[in-house]
Amino acid sequence: MRILPLTSQNRKNILSELLKRSPNHYASYMDQVNVIIQRVRDEGDAALFDYTRRFDQCELTAEKLAVTEEEIAAAYEQTAPDFLATLRRARENIRAYHEKQRRFSWFDSTPGGSILGQKVTPLQSVGVYVPGGKAAYPSSVLMNIVPAKVAGVDQIVMVTPPGKDGRVNPGTLVAAKEAGADRVYKVGGAQAVAALAFGTESIPKVDKIVGPGNIFVALAKKAVFGYVSIDSIAGPSEILVLADETADPRYVAADLLSQAEHDELASAILVTTSKELAEAVSVLVHDMAFGLSRREIIEKSLENYGYILVAPSMDEAVEAVNEIASEHLEIMTKDPFCLMPRIRNAGAIFLGPYSSEPLGDYFAGPNHVLPTNGTAKFFSPLSVDDFVKKSSLIAYTEKDLREAWPDVVRFAEHEGLTAHANSVQVRFAQEGESNEPNG
Repeated sequence: MRILPLTSQNRKNILSELLKRSPNHYASYMDQVNVIIQRVRDEGDAALFDYTRRFDQCELTAEKLAVTEEEIAAAYEQTAPDFLATLRRARENIRAYHEKQRRFSWFDSTPGGSILGQKVTPLQSVGVYVPGGKAAYPSSVLMNIVPAKVAGVDQIVMVTPPGKDGRVNPGTLVAAKEAGADRVYKVGGAQAVAALAFGTESIPKVDKIVGPGNIFVALAKKAVFGYVSIDSIAGPSEILVLADETADPRYVAADLLSQAEHDELASAILVTTSKELAEAVSVLVHDMAFGLSRREIIEKSLENYGYILVAPSMDEAVEAVNEIASEHLEIMTKDPFCLMPRIRNAGAIFLGPYSSEPLGDYFAGPNHVLPTNGTAKFFSPLSVDDFVKKSSLIAYTEKDLREAWPDVVRFAEHEGLTAHANSVQVRFAQEGESNEPNG
């Protein structure tokens, strides 16, 4: 990995390079995505079957589109018992963590008897997109469905691309069943997003779409936003390690590699105050990569988006960390809890040498659906909040309105909205009270 001094110019250059990976920079695909979406809106299932034939080399019919109970049972038979036990332990950790995020309706009364409050209502239906093809990600199934179940969503519909044989990866199906998906359909790509957003003869329209996917899925989610809600537009994976001279270079190198193997566009960055650590990590990353199965992807990722930045002070290191706003941030310093309050921007924060990033990907409980491409400056991880909506409640008594109406009228007249003013005044005009606010 290249070692650079942490200067303002280097920081600016790196941020510029990282932002080029955003789905917002792939507008050339947008016309193709829009054509797919419109066809699904116009032709429904027929468009889904055509695109599945073209993109997945799989023949689908209305009878084969939905995953059956028999297919789910077969998936369980193909799943190793030890993996099923691990999946269930992870599910319970995820459930327990997200249970703590639940919000409840609340009501507060004034001395005059009026009631103000907030009503929290689960979304009625949610669509979950799960990538398929060569890779299978049961962990993503759990991370997207479990918080929706905790929130109380009525219907959870999952879509995932089939293989050429028309089947879905067994691990994905088992995870869907364990997490609580109500229906699973064998369709992927932008066409699946369109089906969830607008509905077809077989797939019901949902209120919100969540889950990661390729660039076509990301752009499709962006295109249907407004017709439905979405979680976010996910970019490539990222890790940033903030370390001082006390960090073990083996741990740092291994954790950087854990994200570089995701994708050629993945980013792995070390920011450290120790030149010795920087040099040791650079060597170890190179040596460790030789023994890894995704070595070619790792090398491409590190060549394009791998950096080791040596900072003159921890203050400047923290400043760079906040500016980069990484998806995953590991703090490997003498006292990570002392630095943690100074971190403003990060999707997930891992503290200390035994909190490696894959723990968050699979097992600890916090959600691994995180903001990328600097959006941790204003976005949060997927949570129970993403699967509920909030309604404000107002129930005024006559006494409280009598006291408040002059102020309401004054505001309305200031904005030139006389019907607004009249809406309050009419409630007291029959009593012969003045239509003019006092004061």
